[in-house]
Amino acid sequence: MKPINRRTFLASGAAAGVLGGVDLAAALQSSAASPVPQRSGDNTAVDFRYAPTEWQSTVCFPDDPDKTVVGKWGDLRYDFPSSPFSGIGEFGTIVEFTLAGMPRSQWVKQSMEAPGVSIVHTLIEQPTASMELIAFATRRAGEGRVDNVLMEIRARSAEVNASPRVRIRSCTAYRLGASSGLANNIFRDQEETPWMVCIPENAYPQNGDLFWRGAQDGYEFFMEHGTARRDMPLRVLFRLPQKGSLGKVDTDVSGEQLLEETRAWWRNWRPFEGKVAWSLPSAKGDFLVACARNIQQAREVKDGMLVFEVGPTVYRGMWIVDGNFLLEAARYLGYDHAADQGLLSEWTHQVSTGQIIASAGKEHWKDTAIAMFTLVRACELKQDWAMMRQLAPKVGHAIDFLIQLRDQGRKGDSPNGKYGILPPGFADGGMGGIHYEFTNTLWALAGLRAVSWANEKLGLSDLSRAAGFYRELRAAFEAAARDQMVSDPRGFEYLPMLMRQDPAMQLDPWDRPRPQTCQWALSQAIFPGEVFAQDNPVVRGHIALMQACTQEDVPADTGWLHHGGVWNYNAAFVAEVYLWAGLRGWAHRTFTGYLNHASPLHAWREEQPLQDSLLGELWGDMPHNWASAECIRYLRHMLVLEDNRRLRLLEGVLPADLEERRTFAVMETPTRFGRISLEVQPAGLRGWKAHFVRHAGEAPETVELRGSLAAGAELNRVQGAAMRRGQHGEVSVDPGSSEWTAYWGV
Repeated sequence: MKPINRRTFLASGAAAGVLGGVDLAAALQSSAASPVPQRSGDNTAVDFRYAPTEWQSTVCFPDDPDKTVVGKWGDLRYDFPSSPFSGIGEFGTIVEFTLAGMPRSQWVKQSMEAPGVSIVHTLIEQPTASMELIAFATRRAGEGRVDNVLMEIRARSAEVNASPRVRIRSCTAYRLGASSGLANNIFRDQEETPWMVCIPENAYPQNGDLFWRGAQDGYEFFMEHGTARRDMPLRVLFRLPQKGSLGKVDTDVSGEQLLEETRAWWRNWRPFEGKVAWSLPSAKGDFLVACARNIQQAREVKDGMLVFEVGPTVYRGMWIVDGNFLLEAARYLGYDHAADQGLLSEWTHQVSTGQIIASAGKEHWKDTAIAMFTLVRACELKQDWAMMRQLAPKVGHAIDFLIQLRDQGRKGDSPNGKYGILPPGFADGGMGGIHYEFTNTLWALAGLRAVSWANEKLGLSDLSRAAGFYRELRAAFEAAARDQMVSDPRGFEYLPMLMRQDPAMQLDPWDRPRPQTCQWALSQAIFPGEVFAQDNPVVRGHIALMQACTQEDVPADTGWLHHGGVWNYNAAFVAEVYLWAGLRGWAHRTFTGYLNHASPLHAWREEQPLQDSLLGELWGDMPHNWASAECIRYLRHMLVLEDNRRLRLLEGVLPADLEERRTFAVMETPTRFGRISLEVQPAGLRGWKAHFVRHAGEAPETVELRGSLAAGAELNRVQGAAMRRGQHGEVSVDPGSSEWTAYWGV
């Protein structure tokens, strides 16, 4: 594994209603389904057909400083280095659970107990027995934070003798116990602190031999044999105190008791807070709950402030662009107070020049503009501009920085400077180092546009420079884009994110950036940035390019894996663009493909090879929670989409989403038009009805509904508001009406 991740490419460049009813209970309590064999040709089913070959999950609690990672084989992974140059597999300590004997183990499946219950079950088989590893966290009074693995060995015949083994691969030195005796089931570190306690729960001799010994890359723990029966499994409980423990581990407790305590805790946990609630059927409901859990588990309190971190390993830090989408998703889940804390923590990274510098580094100029965009979006979703007024001096300082940055660039001889856009910078998303690129300028346009729009209402002097600078930068970008457009041999024109003068564009064709490389920032400038109209040539080219590079139902080769690779959550960026552009079929296909690239435990690796690729490797953090945020955002926008001053309802709902004929709803979801509740229910044999409520807020200019949801489900009336049919099947509902009910096929 290369000791580098996608973010640290920078280093070389820097030196260069029904709510809680229909699906929530199932998501919190039911067993997760096993993955089915991969297949192609049916892009409506969510079956994990494109899941990575290796994955990892977390079992910690929300905001837990101990980010325990569980591997696909049920192993526990610890001590991920804090260095930004660490590779994705460089854990300092890995604890593996297995059995003695000759037969090789066969992995069968792994599942989360339920999307909202963070207990990981791993099933491993051998010819004469099966072994289930159940990994979970506890946080008991008087004991603190402990990881637990309950090993259950079941005979496939009447009974079998088995000897459990634990292998610890570690860079850390530990003190080994004496050679025998049950008293030596405690593994200690050099400070004599208990590090792992092994508790045989049944069918063990009282005075058997248990001993540690050194191994080539760590330690092995040997247990006396026990007898496993078909109806009575052999059980061993392994308890690993974490940094958040109190140094005391209860050895008189059963694994089942601990497991039930954790299960009860998670069943009382709720994915939504405040006024917000959701209900989505089947797979989408499972993903919604799991992604909410993933995001909470990745959060962390640092220096007294809550930080929405991206993942437990590579991206356990402050990432401004990831944070924009994490914080928006958090508000869609009702985490308003936590999102406020996360936003304020971003602005603590502003330095004396006005620039915001976080984990992506100094030349990630776009972070400054993204923080501005995040602030505007937060205020419009809250329907409260107090935070903008509070931070206006900081925002003004940030605008001044961007202006000075542009002016400094003009003094140089780079193509960026000649065009009058932001100077060469770190593009990210597939290109490391400093380049002649557009991504920083695109995000600057999105941030400046948002601040300019907000200041039309607020009239704050600190923000007054945003509008003029936006117009200047927009004109400069448009001129550069016209000059840099490329004719693709597949029959369309597109704007590459690296200019043709950039040295990387002169490389050997294999090493040269692909046309779709770094297009992520353009996706986001289109939506949610809303910088361009749908008929803009840059938008048309971007959509054509993303469609042309689609493999496994998602755009391929868009990130750091330039050949035969998938940047997973980039698919969600593109699905949002399709949705905004009215391309429902492409949006549905791409988002379904995105879900199918998750692990069966509802989490994503940042990048992975295509299924038939003989190139590339797994890449980036997992669970990657920008990915979780994108899932939540798309699910919200497929029901309630804000498009400038338009409100578009049920835009992403296709007939495949209605086949189960189950109620779905989002209640009190925040929008720039106030909180909105939308509940959709089956009506009659094939019809549907939707009840809409818009709470206090500025009315949109238009409210648009789908004229047809499915065959036999045509919109025939709206009760409580006037409606008007458009030329393309859409229906406009009186935007001044705050409550009404629409009927399709009834």
